[in-house]
Amino acid sequence: MTANILQLCPLMPALEKALNERFTVHRFFEAGDPDAFLGEHAERLRGVVTGGHIGIPAELAARLPALEIVAINGVGFDKVDLTEAKRRGVRVSNTPDVLTEDVADLAIGLIVSALRQIPRGHEHVRAGRWPSGDLPLGSKVSRRRYGIFGFGRIGQAIARRLEGFDAEIAYASRSAVETPYPRFDTVADLAGWADVLVVAASASPETRNIIDAQVLDALGPKGVLVNVARGSLVDEPALLDALEQGRIAGAALDVFADEPRVPERFFTLPNVVLTPHMASATHETRQAMADLVLANLDAHFAGREMPTALV
Repeated sequence: MTANILQLCPLMPALEKALNERFTVHRFFEAGDPDAFLGEHAERLRGVVTGGHIGIPAELAARLPALEIVAINGVGFDKVDLTEAKRRGVRVSNTPDVLTEDVADLAIGLIVSALRQIPRGHEHVRAGRWPSGDLPLGSKVSRRRYGIFGFGRIGQAIARRLEGFDAEIAYASRSAVETPYPRFDTVADLAGWADVLVVAASASPETRNIIDAQVLDALGPKGVLVNVARGSLVDEPALLDALEQGRIAGAALDVFADEPRVPERFFTLPNVVLTPHMASATHETRQAMADLVLANLDAHFAGREMPTALV
């Protein structure tokens, strides 16, 4: 008998096909009446497949008495209560490592786009405005000071790429890393040193809104903020105020506090680059993530060690 699995969000078609071949899949995000759905199915749902941006709400997990595993299609696990999962004996997995390169690559793309005004240049040409005049000058990318907040796999991969720009690099993180780059004690100190502050830290209660008005003021009117981590790390109203008031020069953001809803105040700002949480959105990486989701589910239900277990 195949296990009953609850799918919380749309997934890559190939992953959905593979899940349907292995399990009895219930698409919770399509349920017209979630309460009625759970009343009918909750007792037999043994697994949940979800995205890192959704995790599993505590109230939903509490209504799944047979839950054995939460398989996250993503690296972030801040929206899963790992302590409660461990208490209940629920396994949790994610898909680390396979998306490191793509996230780091996009961080570099956002940096270059913001400093060299690539999106503005594209629109300037496409809208036919070039004959009427040139854009204002952009800023140099090479030989700048880059501060990286969060120096795990992704932060270090960003640093390696920035070396190609003859950059000065420093970081701030919870613990020291064996690296030639200097470490700052706080993100505010790092921002005060940096020309560009790149956010690559994990989301947690401790990092919520850590990029606040104080940090942005330390970054200063020539500084640029780049975020490829989670929207929850940035105090968005404070960031918008800083951008509108010229207290920082610009921002390049792949993540937002309430995705996919983005504050409309961002839309009229000329000094921002906005992308729709697409850092891992390549064919190659999404396939590798899907393979890991399936490998973790297969291992759990076969009683084997899961390849990337968090709990």
